[in-house]
Amino acid sequence: MKKQIDINADMGESFGVYKYGADSELMPYITSANIACGFHGGDPHVMRETVQLAASHGVRIGAHIGFPDKLGFGRREINATPQEVYDYVLYQLGALDGFLKANKTVMSHMKLHGALYMMACSSKALSQAAVQAVADYNPRLDIYALPSSELAVSSEEAGLKVMNEYFADRPYTNGQVKMFNWNLSEIGSPQKISETIVRLLEKQLTAESAHTKIDTICIHSDTPNAALIAKCIHEALQKEERLISL
Repeated sequence: MKKQIDINADMGESFGVYKYGADSELMPYITSANIACGFHGGDPHVMRETVQLAASHGVRIGAHIGFPDKLGFGRREINATPQEVYDYVLYQLGALDGFLKANKTVMSHMKLHGALYMMACSSKALSQAAVQAVADYNPRLDIYALPSSELAVSSEEAGLKVMNEYFADRPYTNGQVKMFNWNLSEIGSPQKISETIVRLLEKQLTAESAHTKIDTICIHSDTPNAALIAKCIHEALQKEERLISL
């Protein structure tokens, strides 16, 4: 049986009068929504609306947790201590969970955002702090992480399920993702992106490299043509009988 793959998107990052991302256009083509919890993006009203939108499409809902840095959209590194990271994660899990409970739905996973994601993937101390917050709050939550990263290792050591992530709309060099300061020419057309993912999944069967350990594929809601990218990937995974069932 072919491995079933999840498609996730970072959502709910608008706040106040500022609109960000193609959430409603993406929703039909994903299986998991990572909803911002008010630190790097989002606000209480947007969180509620995004939870309702995701629930109406029957997709899994997770907390998208970043640094308290709306001015930098959570993409600037902050010299946070492990205790501060633990507190940031726990705070945001609780914030989103309130809206989930009011909507009579449940949280499925946690995904860090931007600089916090990349720092936790490379720092043992920060990854352990983030994972401990999740374990203390709800050890049944999945953790989205780069394959073989410190975040993935810490999650496994804590007995939490890891969802190894591939970024469809970010360029890779020698298996390393380039999260920031990239341009559209580096990722190619939506059709090319979907073809690349299918080839990677074929390589996964032979375990040629660590970055082919893919469980979930991410599309960012603010990437140009995000909905078309998601549609092409969705159709390609369906054709390959690899799309995870909701």
